Amino acid sequence: MRNLILFLLGITLGSLSLNTLALPEKLPADLVWQTNHSDPVFADPNAQRGGRFRTFVSTFPLTLRLVGPDSNGSFAGYMRANNLSLVGIHPNTLKPIPELATEWAFGTDGHSIYFRLDPEARWSDGTPVTADDYVFGLEFMRSKFILAPWYNNYFSEIITDLVKYDDHTIGIEGATPKPDDEMLFEYSVSPVPKHFHKLDENWVRDYNWRIEPNTGPYIITEIRKGKYVELSRKQDWWANEKRYFKHRYNPDHIRVKLIRDLNIAYQYFRKGELDTFPLLMPRFWHKKAQGDIYEKGYVGKIKFYNDVPQPISGLFLNEDAPPLDDINVRYAIAHALNVDKVINTVLHGDYERLQTAHDGYGDYSNTSIRAREFDLKKAASYLEKAGWDKRGNDGIRVKDGKPLSVRITYYNSGHNDRLVILAQEARKAGVDFQLQLLDMSAAFKQIMENKHQAAWMGWAGGGLSPRYWEFYHSDNAHKSQTNNVTNTDNKTLDAKIMAYRTATEKSTRVTLAHELEQMVHDQGSFIPTFKVPYTREAFWRWIKLPASYGTRTSDALFDPLGGSGGLFWIDNEEQQKTLDAKQDGEALPTIMIIDKDWAVAP
Repeated sequence: MRNLILFLLGITLGSLSLNTLALPEKLPADLVWQTNHSDPVFADPNAQRGGRFRTFVSTFPLTLRLVGPDSNGSFAGYMRANNLSLVGIHPNTLKPIPELATEWAFGTDGHSIYFRLDPEARWSDGTPVTADDYVFGLEFMRSKFILAPWYNNYFSEIITDLVKYDDHTIGIEGATPKPDDEMLFEYSVSPVPKHFHKLDENWVRDYNWRIEPNTGPYIITEIRKGKYVELSRKQDWWANEKRYFKHRYNPDHIRVKLIRDLNIAYQYFRKGELDTFPLLMPRFWHKKAQGDIYEKGYVGKIKFYNDVPQPISGLFLNEDAPPLDDINVRYAIAHALNVDKVINTVLHGDYERLQTAHDGYGDYSNTSIRAREFDLKKAASYLEKAGWDKRGNDGIRVKDGKPLSVRITYYNSGHNDRLVILAQEARKAGVDFQLQLLDMSAAFKQIMENKHQAAWMGWAGGGLSPRYWEFYHSDNAHKSQTNNVTNTDNKTLDAKIMAYRTATEKSTRVTLAHELEQMVHDQGSFIPTFKVPYTREAFWRWIKLPASYGTRTSDALFDPLGGSGGLFWIDNEEQQKTLDAKQDGEALPTIMIIDKDWAVAP
């Protein structure tokens, strides 16, 4: 349901200088245990349980595994969100809150954390969650049998030790000291049900469609391959009455239907066969979300401003694919992209220009950097410097008898009009954009195998600080299945990335993040395009939201799961009333909501 966002795919971690100290054999006696039961609750006590929430994805899962081959995709987001962490982040205050752990404490070395597990926590098959599941989780993530190099390396080089002190107390050691709040995010791990898995050379095949026990509120109860997956709420979920989970995750069932085309999905929504629909794209908000169902109040619209890290959205240039190996050509393409024209025409002025890769990270964001503006003279100057100083009869620049052509791979047909305008404007600079629309799976495959020239895509934002290693370190360049899709290979940048990864003081990390952002800008292989500081959605009248509508970090108001999700509910009485009114042609009060409580000043 989130456009422009890909889940992080498999990557390979580089080497770090690991601290030689290990966790102590006995639990330290001087630990200062913390918890948080004082932050405001953000769910609505008026929420009703029951009903079936109907939503959709554009690609059907290729597996139910959450690691290993083919384990990333839109439905994987539901499964990951249905597994709790040791500690969560309060969606308004951004302070840590208990999830699977009731308390936590920081070691004096600056890179170890201790957790007391909730003794009430249960897997979906009723088995208690214990420290053994965390010990096994470390073994699992390091295992060669899962065919997941990113996890293998992360849980060896970043998570360096995990110790069981008793059935409900564990310690975790990270590779380097970090500020406390970032340690909770970086060094937290999830349990893996030891009683469920058999790790051997057949694990990938044997567990392809097995439903793994989870710790969240739902369990998969029905799979119709190529059609839908249904999750059902656990009636006796162990966290039902916990402070930050009470009155959340209210539908009894969640049906996730496969609808490959967004326009067809909207027709399902108009007919009342889907309960909500994302309206972030301007053509839906301004043009399609009109008519009787809105005017007569059967369907409402909401625009809700949030305060979240922005996705890294834009054009990623593969430096291994000529002519993009020339920095002058990369700069020229940036100056040949008329992003503002796209914003002011097909996007109705709704979106804003994304200036850097990492926007919305507070002190870490370098707000002094500005994206390269559309400037044909600058584009021409850079192209002439690169030797593209002649034009063919069609106006496209030519060098050594070859035209200046760049293939742009993308996967969302809703972006056709954006890319057509960019291509038309780029021709004025003598650059020919060949637009290649593929389905999502084919696009992922091409990009992950380094067979692209330029990729029009986005990476999910998130966390408390930017991450640079997986996107820009040379350890991940010139190989498949990494997040360095630009194949950036810059040793000076590498050194700065490693300094950032090992820095312990926030002030130092902020300074390094600003310098890194400038270096990424100077590299020119990522061209930022749009950011959207809000969510916009349509919903049938029977879908209800809390009085606050959402939270500071709600990037989707009708997300049935996740850290700030699960706040809505289905009003069965209102549903019948709405359907009766619709059948009789009776108008109800219209619903149009614009909420700016969490809007951030530009």
